[in-house]
Amino acid sequence: MSTIFWEISKRNIRIHMLRSSLAMLGIIIGVVAIASMGILGNSIVQAVSSSLSSVGDSVIVMPYAGGSGFGGGASSANLMLTEQEYQQIKRAVAPNIAIPVHSTSEYMTMGVGSDDIVATIYGLPPDQTKDLLPDLTAGDYSNGNSGCLVGATFATDHNVKVGSRISVGNDGQYGTLRVTGIIKERGMSFDISTDNSIVVTQDWFESTYNDQYQYNEVVVKVANGDTADVKTTIENQLNRNTREKSVTVIDSKATLATIMDTFGMVTTFVTAIGGISMLVAGVSIFNIMMMSVNERIKEIGIMRSIGTQKREVMSMFIYEAAIIGVTGSLIGGALSLLGGYAISALMLKTTQYLFTLPTVFSVVEGVGFGIIICILCGLYPAWQAANLNPIDALRHE
Repeated sequence: MSTIFWEISKRNIRIHMLRSSLAMLGIIIGVVAIASMGILGNSIVQAVSSSLSSVGDSVIVMPYAGGSGFGGGASSANLMLTEQEYQQIKRAVAPNIAIPVHSTSEYMTMGVGSDDIVATIYGLPPDQTKDLLPDLTAGDYSNGNSGCLVGATFATDHNVKVGSRISVGNDGQYGTLRVTGIIKERGMSFDISTDNSIVVTQDWFESTYNDQYQYNEVVVKVANGDTADVKTTIENQLNRNTREKSVTVIDSKATLATIMDTFGMVTTFVTAIGGISMLVAGVSIFNIMMMSVNERIKEIGIMRSIGTQKREVMSMFIYEAAIIGVTGSLIGGALSLLGGYAISALMLKTTQYLFTLPTVFSVVEGVGFGIIICILCGLYPAWQAANLNPIDALRHE
């Protein structure tokens, strides 16, 4: 018997194809809005997480300058960590590794006839460089003062390869370095940003800039224990004087968690905006189903007078809402993948996160929400149809 009512539902949709198609279009738009925004939000979260996950085990110590950011206020450029402070940090975090970092901006050229550029130079102890920068895409780590590593973006932008030579300073006043390796792209980072920089040995940096026993920051790679505990230990050791702090300590894992939470809230917000269009589509479904009931009152009266049960009449209208909802939601789900692909390619410049579990879940969520909204909006009209008085329905004109 239910097959008959299923066929009647399909027949009514065919008879009122334009009206049903417009209702379906509203569902399609709603599903696309919800799923596409979910795909974009989750892709951004995954992209940022992927970029920062490699530095999630770090604690960064910088000179305190009266602010709350990375190194404090504007005067932080004139402040340095002393050798004594570095040794305190090193003892406090043992057996974890504490890596002292020099950094400065400098003019450099890639060869005869090339233009001067300005890039960051980092000075690291040779025996600890691999601990901070474990991945190279080409070449090897420099063991001598005449060699350097370059970031992936730097190498691409300036056509630098292993073996290339870089003149440092105006007119090469600080000498020439040979590229021994190219650092794998790291993206965003809390410790040092190497993608568009070069890395030299600590000895070369100190002898070139006469900058011994003073460091811009110290990076602690936490292999044993929790980063929050390490952060607390350093603060207890170096910031004993509450009136005059010595260092600013940044827990990269806690910062990463805050960033992820923020992006999660943004994703929820934009998805909720997409949900508004779905609610509008639901109202349209409700209106169409009420129109369908009003147009078929006499038909319902005839069906009820020949013994059709209330639940069977109700099922006929629920089938109708379900057909519109399922068809529109599935089409919307397919189109949302195309929309997500386009948005990811344009905004993130990559589609590698399109078919991951969180983004697929966004599509399933949008499709499921669309189907549920349609069925819910069809319940009351179906109930009203089922509860019509058969005699009054037969008299209806």
